[in-house]
Amino acid sequence: MTTETDPDRDSDAETDGKPATDGNAGTDTGIETTAAFTGLDCRDCGTHFDPDEATHRCPNADCDGILDPTYDYDALGATLDRETVASRPFESLWRYEELLPFTRNGAVSMDEGATPLVDCPKLADEMGVERVLIKDEGRNPTGTFKDRGQTLAVTAALRHGATDVALASAGNAGQSASAYAGRAGLDSHIYLPSRSGFTNKAMVNVHGGDMNVVGGRIDAAGAAFEEGLADHDEWYPLQTFVTPYRHEGKKTMYYELVEQLDWEVPDAICYPTGGGVGLVGMYKAAQEFTELGLTDELPGFYAAQSAGCAPIVEAYNEGWDEHEPVETPDTICGGIEIPDPGASSWILEAIRESDGGAVATDDTEILDAATQVAQHEGLEMVPTAAAAASGAWELAERGEFSGDETVVILNTGTGNKEADVLRSHLMSQGI
Repeated sequence: MTTETDPDRDSDAETDGKPATDGNAGTDTGIETTAAFTGLDCRDCGTHFDPDEATHRCPNADCDGILDPTYDYDALGATLDRETVASRPFESLWRYEELLPFTRNGAVSMDEGATPLVDCPKLADEMGVERVLIKDEGRNPTGTFKDRGQTLAVTAALRHGATDVALASAGNAGQSASAYAGRAGLDSHIYLPSRSGFTNKAMVNVHGGDMNVVGGRIDAAGAAFEEGLADHDEWYPLQTFVTPYRHEGKKTMYYELVEQLDWEVPDAICYPTGGGVGLVGMYKAAQEFTELGLTDELPGFYAAQSAGCAPIVEAYNEGWDEHEPVETPDTICGGIEIPDPGASSWILEAIRESDGGAVATDDTEILDAATQVAQHEGLEMVPTAAAAASGAWELAERGEFSGDETVVILNTGTGNKEADVLRSHLMSQGI
C-alpha cells in the first residue's frame, strides 16, 4: 500500500521515537544473546542497561542519549584470534558472531556481508597512491550496506516481541527494512520522501511494506514518521541511532576489509557521510580490533560529503565539537542529504582521533567520479557513494597522500539503484 502525504512541519530524519513495548523478550523467541555481549552503554550519561530493558534511546530522564552495545573484551581476547576467524567460511557478517549482540542461530539473515574488496589499479595511478580498493557493498541482498544494519535491528525487534517495525528513510534503508521485516514475518511501515528513487519505492511495495510517500525531503518524511509513531504504540522504530543495533551491524565492514587485506590496516578509509552510521561503526570496530590485539593501529577515517549538504565538513574545518544544521540542503545525493545528523560528535571524534579528516565536493564532481569508476574499473557506484570516490580524488589533489598509501573507498550501494541519474548526467554532457 502506498500513501501520499504532505506534512506541514519539519523534523530531522533521524527521529527519537521509542516503542511502547515493555522490552519483554527472551529465549522463547529463539534469539539468544552472545556470551560476551554485556548490554548497552549510554554515550551521553554513561549508564549501563540490560538490553531487554532499554531497547532504543537512553531511558534516563533528561538524557535520551545514544545506546551502544558493549562486550567483555578480556574474555574475547583469550578465544578470538586471527586463525580462528580465518578458519571460517567467508559467507556472511555473522562469521564475527562473538563481536555481535545476538547469536547467528535465530538471526533474521539473508547472508548479508562478505562483500568483495576490489583492487582498482587505474584509480590508484590517477590518485597517485600505492593502492585503491573499493569495498563493494552493492553485492548485499537488497543492493546496499543497509542490510548489515537491518539484519541486527530486525533481529532485535523480533527478540523484543515486536509485530510492526517502522522508519523514515531516504530510500535504501526503507527497502532493506521492508525486506528483512518480510523475512521475519513482521509488518513494516516505511516513510520515504517523494524524491526517493523508483527502485526503492517499488521494492518496498514488492516486499509487502506499508509505504508512505511524503512530499519534500528527508526531514518531511521524518516528520510524517513521527506522526505515525505517535498514533501507533505497537510500532518498533528502526531509525539509526534510535535502535542501538544498526551501527553495530555496519561495523562488520571494517572487520572484513582488514581481514581481506591480510590483517593490514589501510592508511585511509573514505566514507560517504550523511548520518555517519557506517563511519562510527567502523571506527568502533577498529578500536575493538586493537583492543583484542588483532591489529595495532587505526586507519584514518575520512568523512566525504556533498558541498550542498556538508555539516560534518563545516564542523571539522571550524574545529567544532558538534555541527550546525544546514538550513537549505541541496544535493542530488539523497542518501547523504542529512542536514542535521544526530551523532555528529561521534563522527567528529572518529575522524579526529584517527587522524583522518573531512572533505566536500560538488555534485558534478561526484557524478563524474561515479562514471569514471564505472568506465575505468567496471564497478557501479550509486551517486551517494560516489561522494567517497570524489572525496578521495580531492584529498589526493590537495596533497593529503604522500604516494605510498592504501586507500579504501566504501561503495555503499549499487549504481543500478539510480542508473537514471548517472545516465542523465552523461546526457547533460552530450554523451
